[in-house]
Amino acid sequence: MSRDPREDARPGYELPLRLLLAFRTVIDELHERIAREGHPDLRPMHGFVFQAIGAQGTTAVELGKRLGVSKQAAGKTVEQLERLGYVERGSDPADARRKVVRLTGRGVDCLVRSARIFEELREEWVAQLGGEERLRELEDALRTLAPGDPFRLDTPRWFGGP
Repeated sequence: MSRDPREDARPGYELPLRLLLAFRTVIDELHERIAREGHPDLRPMHGFVFQAIGAQGTTAVELGKRLGVSKQAAGKTVEQLERLGYVERGSDPADARRKVVRLTGRGVDCLVRSARIFEELREEWVAQLGGEERLRELEDALRTLAPGDPFRLDTPRWFGGP
């Protein structure tokens, strides 16, 4: 008995939704785990902000440019993260008139924990898919379909935030 080809057909809209669902699955699990490790106030957008601030820090104007948002929106996010203890503002040693936003020890701790958790989640996906080779094939296929730098800092703006 042959299968009906329509049973294997998938609507075109399913692929982007599955990709988004996979993203949400990983990010939601990351946030559940990182909350248990002492960072319950973090939101997905905050990771983009931490990366945009970088190791050397940045100004609110530059942060806004990197995230693709206004200086005001960047400033509001910085205020929120400052209240939560993840960033601090200080003078730029090269120009005292400039205020630089830097990650605090708490912000760095969050990044270190996030990196470890992402590695754990990747290993769980390896197990779910039946081995490293299967996940590598998926990653390679995604690199073919979505070439370029995977770290788009302006992604939160694309989704309508911050």
